[in-house]
Amino acid sequence: MEILEAYDLTGTVWSAASLAGHDPKTVKRYVEARAGGRNPYEREPRPKMIDAFLEKVEEWVEQSKATIRADVVHEKLVKMGYRGSARSTRRAVNAAKTAWKMGKRRTYRPWIPEPGRWLQFDWGEGPRIGGRRTWLFCAWLSWSRFRVVIPVWDCTLGTLVACLDTTLRRIGGAPTYVLTDNAKTVTVEHIAGIPVRYPQMVAAGRHYGCQVVSCVPYDPESKGGAEATVRIAKADLVPTDANLLPVYDSFAELANACRTWCEQVNSRRHRATGQIPADRLDVERTTLHVLPIEPLALALGEERLVGTDRTISFNAVRYSTPPGYAGAKVWCRVVGEELSITARTNSGDLMEIWRHQLSTPGVPQIIDAHYPDHPDGRSVHQPRLQRRSEAEIAFVGIGPGAGRWLKEAGPAGATRIRAKMARAVELATVLGNNKVDQALGLAATAGRFADGDLLSILGHIADGKPVGEVVRADEAHSVQNGTIGWQALGR
Repeated sequence: MEILEAYDLTGTVWSAASLAGHDPKTVKRYVEARAGGRNPYEREPRPKMIDAFLEKVEEWVEQSKATIRADVVHEKLVKMGYRGSARSTRRAVNAAKTAWKMGKRRTYRPWIPEPGRWLQFDWGEGPRIGGRRTWLFCAWLSWSRFRVVIPVWDCTLGTLVACLDTTLRRIGGAPTYVLTDNAKTVTVEHIAGIPVRYPQMVAAGRHYGCQVVSCVPYDPESKGGAEATVRIAKADLVPTDANLLPVYDSFAELANACRTWCEQVNSRRHRATGQIPADRLDVERTTLHVLPIEPLALALGEERLVGTDRTISFNAVRYSTPPGYAGAKVWCRVVGEELSITARTNSGDLMEIWRHQLSTPGVPQIIDAHYPDHPDGRSVHQPRLQRRSEAEIAFVGIGPGAGRWLKEAGPAGATRIRAKMARAVELATVLGNNKVDQALGLAATAGRFADGDLLSILGHIADGKPVGEVVRADEAHSVQNGTIGWQALGR
């Protein structure tokens, strides 16, 4: 400022230099910088060896969309006669990339969602269960920020429609648009940039009263809410070294974990809205469309009715189903070499309840785990005690040993059973029910149903002798000495 003030006073460079005590060249440089509108504190760039090649560097940055590396640019420049250092090349490439990005940087307009308009969904890889791969269907209602995560075994069309049906019924209606990426189950191909929808996916949208749309290919930013849901769900549900979650033992355990996680995230205050998503969902439900009563059976598969024997018939083959679905409607579809059975659970969600290997007629697929009340398969059912007469009521009333004796004596062909029952009732009146019931239980275990067997066992108990190991009588053998020794008599 003293130099410029001296120049304004004298009007000449030499006089200002003498007055300010600086070199005339310095005064001239500051005066010219002020006259040209430049900052006098910034030094003008000096000519560099890279200047002759800057246009080529900018051309390569433009062609590669600012992805080319500086070492590659340096190798190309050396072949063109460049003799500068790699450090100068890196600076030039960084400056060119910065300039390109400033002109090409994507700009955003704040998106303000409306209630009942948008539902976004995406897939994420889930944990392995028994060495088998699973997937997480993650949906996000844009306005209320309500999240739904459903575990599945595959990402086929039928599974997708089942997950959509479950999601829509869980939120209580259908929005106007359903946004996702360009998976093959949604978009078949792109022609001149126009997506060609999968016909059955279009039918699913018509069935539920919403329009299925897809984002720009390879552009996750257009459905960031669903991407964030996938990222958070995988971080909280998939066992990793970071979260130290235990491995899931069954698919049902994973399904319960997903439902618990949804309840937690939907009941806490959202950072963006400052409100609880479950409370906002109650408001958004008033703008959603009414859902049809039944799901889209075309994509879920063929409808079947579960019989009283817990089986269904598919292509003339019987397949068993888990307990709790007798008389219910299920949907069957072939996935590869397996038969997927989907049903509506007690909570109203559509879920795959079992998956069988495809079989041929005459070879039914019956799983023992589906019949916990039949541990030995189709075994002979034991008759139940049905007390009708007073004598029967009095005998069975002695205790459980009496009922066991009667169940064993009948099939063993014992005679005079009614008389022996009356005798046992008389003994119970005199000796008490406990002793007689114990004796009847021992008689049933040992298979002793003769006339004096009950009194013999009661006497054994009365003497205080230990019962020991019970040996069941066998008519095919005898404990008497054999007569083979008499055969040698007289020889």
